[in-house]
Amino acid sequence: MRILSFTDEGAELIGDFGSSGAAAVNLAMGFGETHAYAVYFEPGGLIGPHRAEFAQLFIVVGGQGWVASEDGVKHPISAGQLAHIEKDEMHSKGSDGGMSAIMLQVTDLVAQVSLPTYLA
Repeated sequence: MRILSFTDEGAELIGDFGSSGAAAVNLAMGFGETHAYAVYFEPGGLIGPHRAEFAQLFIVVGGQGWVASEDGVKHPISAGQLAHIEKDEMHSKGSDGGMSAIMLQVTDLVAQVSLPTYLA
């Protein structure tokens, strides 16, 4: 599992479609079956340990929480960060104070390695 930051640092300006004042960061590329979910955690909420059926990006958009790999060590994650979870990786997620996230699940997913990595 890796925790990546997706701030506007390093974002590329969008020049198509008459765009101005807009930039984007490429988060990942993928192929195959895809699912997208909005996930909400109440204070103290969690998704218990399980193997990922798909590779996933767990993108925190509000609040803060934690993600853990098979070792169970909880690593903090907050808005502006994402966790890249490999297919078949044992993991869990939760929040002490509440958190909302977008979860993208893809059969084959490659997170962009140019983003700063906080957890290997």
